[in-house]
Amino acid sequence: MAVPSELKYSKDHEWVKIEGNTATIGITEYAQNELGDIVFVELPEVDDEINEGDTFGSVESVKTVSELYAPLSGKVLEANEELEDSPEFVNESPYEKAWMVKIEVTDESQLDGLLSAEQYSEMIGE
Repeated sequence: MAVPSELKYSKDHEWVKIEGNTATIGITEYAQNELGDIVFVELPEVDDEINEGDTFGSVESVKTVSELYAPLSGKVLEANEELEDSPEFVNESPYEKAWMVKIEVTDESQLDGLLSAEQYSEMIGE
C-alpha cells in the first residue's frame, strides 16, 4: 500500500502536502481501500473556514458514509470539483487526481501534530 514519504498524515487517514502556506488534503490509499468503491464526495465551498479536527466534507461508498476531518485549520482556496463527476478518482488515484481541498494554513504549529510517512505506516500496520 502506497504511503508517499513526502506527505504528512493525520490519524484520521487524511494526507497533507505542504507547499508554502498552502496545504493540499486528500484521503489515503488505506482509507479508500477500507471504504470500498466511492460513489459520492461532498466538499466545502471556496472561502469556507475549516478548523482542525472538524468535519469538512464526506465520502460515500457502496458500504458507508465517512466524514472527512480537517487535519489543519485554514481557509478553503480550492475544492476538487472533478470529484463531483468522477468520485472513482478516490479509488483510482488517491494521491494525485483525488485531492479534496487546498487550504491556506492559518496555524502552522498544527503541522507538528501530523504523522510522518513512517509513523503513519506503523499506525496502519504496514
